[in-house]
Amino acid sequence: MPSSATLSDILTAAVHPLSSDDQKFIAAAYQFAEQAHHGQKRKSGEDYIVHCLSVTKILADIGMDAKTLAAGILHDVPEDTEVTLAEIEKRFGAEVALLVDGITKLGKIKLRGSKEEFYLENLRKMFLAMAQDIRVVIIKLADRLHNMRTLEHLAPEKQERIARETVEIYAPIANRLGIGEIKGELEDLCFKYLDPEHYAETKKIAETYLRNGQTYMERIVSLFRSVLDKEKIQVTEISGRTKHLYRLYQKLKRHDMDVSRIYDLIAIRIIVPEIADCYEALGIIHREYRPMVGRIKDYISLPKPNGYQSLHTTVFGPDGRILEIQIRTQKMHDEAEYGIAAHWMYTETERPGWRRLFSRRATAPAHPPKELLWVKQLREWQKEIGQDDKEFMEGLKIEFFKNHIFAFTPKGDIIELPEEATPIDFAYAIHSEIGNRAVGAKTDGKMVPLHYHIQNGQVVEILTVKEKKKPSRDWLDFVKTSSAKSHIRRELRHHEFEKQ
Repeated sequence: MPSSATLSDILTAAVHPLSSDDQKFIAAAYQFAEQAHHGQKRKSGEDYIVHCLSVTKILADIGMDAKTLAAGILHDVPEDTEVTLAEIEKRFGAEVALLVDGITKLGKIKLRGSKEEFYLENLRKMFLAMAQDIRVVIIKLADRLHNMRTLEHLAPEKQERIARETVEIYAPIANRLGIGEIKGELEDLCFKYLDPEHYAETKKIAETYLRNGQTYMERIVSLFRSVLDKEKIQVTEISGRTKHLYRLYQKLKRHDMDVSRIYDLIAIRIIVPEIADCYEALGIIHREYRPMVGRIKDYISLPKPNGYQSLHTTVFGPDGRILEIQIRTQKMHDEAEYGIAAHWMYTETERPGWRRLFSRRATAPAHPPKELLWVKQLREWQKEIGQDDKEFMEGLKIEFFKNHIFAFTPKGDIIELPEEATPIDFAYAIHSEIGNRAVGAKTDGKMVPLHYHIQNGQVVEILTVKEKKKPSRDWLDFVKTSSAKSHIRRELRHHEFEKQ
């Protein structure tokens, strides 16, 4: 468990060196918060400011900008002290005040009605906050992570309620934002409180296996480095990593708790400067060690829906042991670990070029990252369906928590869809008129019904009529995406209105 953070830890943890103005700004926020929280204690007996510093250290570790760090230190001031938001705005500006206000609003969710209604209300607020400024939710994730790290100081029934809420709301949001580091730790901490028996069993299996595997892992890292050096491949870093306990338990369950049947318990991660180096390194590794058929995955040319990019392969390594290998650039690695937060590590102009990272601008980029398009779509959809809680919850389960797939247009454009999406969902994802005029579909050149479930990687062609037509009401029975549903309903309403 990480120890208590200090202001100095935050300033030195920043992914890029902070300017002296940024350092002064963060130090001023610390002094302001320390004075506001003076005399307040946490359940652990520690001064309250320790929590504020610990949250901000998590934000510094994932590369957030100076204003987010200041907001992290100040995030509980309006709610837990006499100091008002207006005072924060006067002292630290509108941007920091907006972030702190967002956190305060998220904190005001009260448990009322059924558990499902509570989760629903929580999710609604999280989405609205994300659509306003994603940094609010990133601060909230850091806040929840530190609260989970110190959960032992609360009563058992509170521990269970907070852990349940975390695994059902916060971990999936961290996953959807691509923040693997926070998601993995949240899941492990929840696992410890929600299923202590299996947690202890999994931990014991992992420790026994890894104690035996540590020397082997170090030998592999050294071996791979010398193989790649010999071929003149520049390597930024090679390291071994082990699975998070909760994910390991999920795999063990599928294999009767037999750890020898899990291939990626130990994985070797290779970080190289450029995309071309990734493919070259993969070829060299395959030449030296036989790859396992069907286990090579290219997430660089076809990223996961949350933006994750990497080459994965599984090989028969030295001594016949099976090894998973991940090869990626530094930028891909930062985005895999920190997800949407990595946006603040790179300038807007640099993003397409995959260049090595260099100093961050003093302020966060003005434009939100493109990856947030799905958040905006969800917000629009909420407006469309109003307060229909049942449909909102159903849609969330499909669009937010389900796995996503990729399908291609005949021209090679990628369309992202939830699992079990149909050609009609695909058509509306391209354009509302293509959806309205759809009369048939082909996948990989073969005719399929309009309710067919598209498979990952298929090429989908939508057959349309030239004349304008209204969509079929029957489509509402099988389409999966909120976008398709709202377009169909809107068009049907429009036709009804024209008839009158």
